[in-house]
Amino acid sequence: MNKITLKPKSTLKDALKVIDTGAVKLAVVTDDENRVLGTISDGDIRRAILKGINLDDSIEGIYNKNPILAYEDYSKQKLIDICTKHKIYQIPIVDKERKLIDLAILDELLKPANYPNKVVLMLGGLGTRLRPLTEEIPKPMLKVGNKPILETIVNNFKLYGFNNFVFCVNYKSHIIENYFKDGEDFGVNIEYVYEDEKMGTAGALSLIKKPEEAFFVMNGDLLTNVNFEYMLEYHKKNSSLATMAVRDYEYQIPFGVVESSQGRIVSIKEKPTFRYFVNAGIYILEPECIDYIPNEYYDMPMLFEKLIEENKKAVSFPIREYWLDIGRIDEYEKANREYEEVFE
Repeated sequence: MNKITLKPKSTLKDALKVIDTGAVKLAVVTDDENRVLGTISDGDIRRAILKGINLDDSIEGIYNKNPILAYEDYSKQKLIDICTKHKIYQIPIVDKERKLIDLAILDELLKPANYPNKVVLMLGGLGTRLRPLTEEIPKPMLKVGNKPILETIVNNFKLYGFNNFVFCVNYKSHIIENYFKDGEDFGVNIEYVYEDEKMGTAGALSLIKKPEEAFFVMNGDLLTNVNFEYMLEYHKKNSSLATMAVRDYEYQIPFGVVESSQGRIVSIKEKPTFRYFVNAGIYILEPECIDYIPNEYYDMPMLFEKLIEENKKAVSFPIREYWLDIGRIDEYEKANREYEEVFE
């Protein structure tokens, strides 16, 4: 990021050097804490020169102090939509403190990716907590935003260049098959693995052909706009055997908590809040992980416990993007309320 950043006291000559390096035609102006103050483009510099401003003058009175910014939890499609709407080709990505994280470039966002990595979706659950909605239809086929949950999942992976899917199915699998078939109508490839009985969140992996590359595993009842490219890069960078996406979870005790020692009150904490990382139901596994999974009911946390026990490298990938587990009626209703804002 240092290659594209300037300080307010930088000169026009400094700005030209940054902008003329590579394909990026924008420099980001930041303070000493890396917070974004603004941007300066080739056009800004040309207009300044026409006004008679010297190349050795600072950019302080020239750069755009009200730039369009994007936040780290924005989906790829949302970034494309912002660039298209405002007719811009680069957009700085910042965190909640407005610190620069990345620079999204429209050409790269639009560039079609095609990763060979398979995406295994666990779709065999009965969805009992969503009854009566799931009495006639499997949970992944419930409609949110006028399309099945599963279609949104497939589209989101496809957006990041992952087009090869394995559907692990059981309950009312014919409904899923009749809708998606081999995936051609959706621009993807779909294989089916059939669970004769419930196999948990990992057991069905014992039935699939071992992939040649790292592969995703995800529960079929999740709505999220996680950047799957970033997650795969993170997995590779950490040389991980298994990566688990995790979510920040807060729990507040609704009472004052009393701490005591030998009967004497030491402190009272009024309604304390505890924070944990919880399993988000999205994983990346290396092919050898298949060898650890028995052909029986087996949940994904059991696999991670086994890997940890054998001192294999398993890492967590914290996600800050939108994420919702649709396991209950109230969560299903929430998904329908929020869908358009998040995914459209």
